Amino acid sequence: MSCSPPMRGILLAVLAGLLTACGTPGTPGSPAIPDTRAILASVTKDPQLNAGLPSGISQAGTLKLASNIQSAPNNFYAADGKTPVGYEVDLAKAIGARLGLTVQHQDMAFGSLITSLQSGRIDLTMAAMNDTRARQEQIDFVDYFTSGITIMVGKGNPEGITGPDALCGKTVAVVQGTSHQKFAAGQSEKCAQAGKPTLTVTATDSDNQNQNQLRTQRVQAILNDLPSAVYISRTAGDGRFFEVVPGDPIDGGPYGIGVRKQNGQLAESVRKALAGLIADGTYTKILQAWGVERGAVGEAVLNGGR
Repeated sequence: MSCSPPMRGILLAVLAGLLTACGTPGTPGSPAIPDTRAILASVTKDPQLNAGLPSGISQAGTLKLASNIQSAPNNFYAADGKTPVGYEVDLAKAIGARLGLTVQHQDMAFGSLITSLQSGRIDLTMAAMNDTRARQEQIDFVDYFTSGITIMVGKGNPEGITGPDALCGKTVAVVQGTSHQKFAAGQSEKCAQAGKPTLTVTATDSDNQNQNQLRTQRVQAILNDLPSAVYISRTAGDGRFFEVVPGDPIDGGPYGIGVRKQNGQLAESVRKALAGLIADGTYTKILQAWGVERGAVGEAVLNGGR
C-alpha cells in the first residue's frame, strides 16, 4: 500500500464498513482488537541496544513516532477515540521496549510524515508506508512487513477461487483508480491470451460498496490490500461474511519504518531491535494476534524496497 490519496480513501471506507458491520472497535480483547498486553509485557530492555542510541533520544527516554492513524488493522483508534491500536502500534511499542524507550504516537496527515521526519519534528514514521526507491532518496527505511494485493471471497469460498488464474470468467470488484484495478485489467488480458474467459471488473468508489456486492453475490471476489482484507474477513459480521484466499501477496512490497537520512545511528538501533523481536518470536506473536502473519518478513533489513 502506497497510501496515495485514492488509497487513503479506501482505508477510510474500509474502516467505515467495519464500524457498520461490527460496531465501534472496543478495548483489547474485543473481536476487533486482540489482547496483546501479555506479549508486549514480555519484551525487556536490551542494555547494549540502549547504549547505542543517539544521546538525545536515550536521554529523553522517548521515541516520537508519527502515523496517519486511520487504517485498521495497521493503526487506528480504539472506542475511546484516543488510544492508538493496531499491529503497527504493537510492533512500535515492542521495538521501544527493546530499546528501553517509551513510544509517543503522533497523528498527522500522511503527506506530512516525510517532511516532519526530515525537519526533526519526529524521530520515526510507521504508517503502512511502502519502502520504495523514490522514497529512499528522501528518508531511510527499516522494513517490517510485506503487503500486496490479495483476493477476498465469500465465506466458504463458494466459487472455489484459489488464486489469480482462477479469476478468469469471474466478476471482480475493485476500487476505481487503484493498483487493484490495474492488476485486474492485466489479469483479464492474461486470461484472454490463455484462451480463457476474461474478468468482468466492477470499479466502485469505495471498498464498502464492494463488500456489499460480494455479500449479495453480484461479484465473486474483491481485490484488496492484504492487511485490510484479513482484518475485514476476521471482523465483518464477526467473521461470518468473508475469507481471504490463501497465498502470497500479489505484487508485494515492504512497509518501512521511516528514519531521517542523517540519523543512521537510530535506524540501525531500530533495525537491531526488530531483528531481536523476529528472532525471539515476539514479532510473529504480534502479527498472529492480529491475523496478518502472512505479511511477515524473515529478517529486518534497511532499504529493502525496489
